[in-house]
Amino acid sequence: MLSIGIVGLPNVGKSTLFKALTKKQIDISNYPFTTIDPNVGIVEVPDERLKILAELSHSKKIVPTTIEFIDIAGLIKGAAEGEGLGNKFLSNIREVDAIAHVVRVFEDKNITHVHSKVDPIHDIEVIKTELELADLESKEKREAKKNKNEELPELELLTQKKVIYILNASEEQVKNHWQPEPELVKAMGESQHVVLSANFELLLSEASAEEMALYLKEVSLKRSGLDELITKSYKLLELITFLTTGEDETRAWTAPRNTPIPKASRAIHTDFEKLFIRAEVINWQKLVEAGSWGKARESGTLKLVGRDYIVEDGDVVEIKI
Repeated sequence: MLSIGIVGLPNVGKSTLFKALTKKQIDISNYPFTTIDPNVGIVEVPDERLKILAELSHSKKIVPTTIEFIDIAGLIKGAAEGEGLGNKFLSNIREVDAIAHVVRVFEDKNITHVHSKVDPIHDIEVIKTELELADLESKEKREAKKNKNEELPELELLTQKKVIYILNASEEQVKNHWQPEPELVKAMGESQHVVLSANFELLLSEASAEEMALYLKEVSLKRSGLDELITKSYKLLELITFLTTGEDETRAWTAPRNTPIPKASRAIHTDFEKLFIRAEVINWQKLVEAGSWGKARESGTLKLVGRDYIVEDGDVVEIKI
């Protein structure tokens, strides 16, 4: 399973966000370094296609695909030199596939900011600098080993990891559809971002379906910021979802983009890649339009594909072994 590490300075709302994501009870306090060991949560990826296909197939259950989020200890300036929990932070972040960088954009005099003022651009630069310094140290160590003719593993740089920025706003900012100023957008570079309120998302995560709909209506939102974050994070990792459907279950499966179908089928069963003969494939919308698997086959919209077929997002498949 691919993972995304939630990072940021202390007291920017990482743990609140993580709790909302996973509904897992973890320690949240108003002081740095509450999070000592990284908390791991498996989160469902929202996918409206599953319900539609399940109704078509009269499935007994729905199984969405998932993504792993890891709440990593807060970083401070000097982490690359081991300040605070810097070494632990950098070690944890090396293990994730991408970074979700939480940046505080809300004002609250009751919540201490580690730098005594809310300055999102400065906060972004602090973490960028620490990752650059850590990479520089890694390069220097690698060069030293190279000079000793030691065997060198492939160097993975922290600054090369993909990033999505989470701009943690107040509920009032969300209600007013706050968006970042051009200077902040420039600081985030080409990375995607999501504006949300971690506190509001926590409220939503603990609400009933009826309450959630009411809360979202009050702030003029169609869906939670977390749903947007999860969906964008999934795409950030360049993953696609293919589907299977039947009376027993309708299920979403994950594969990296541009994966041949035999390799993608390993998600269903590890032996499928080796035993793969062919597969029947149809886009989920075309299957819904046809009304059933049998009618899709009769109409010719069902494709029979071989080992060279590249599975696409939204494909409904039946693997033949």
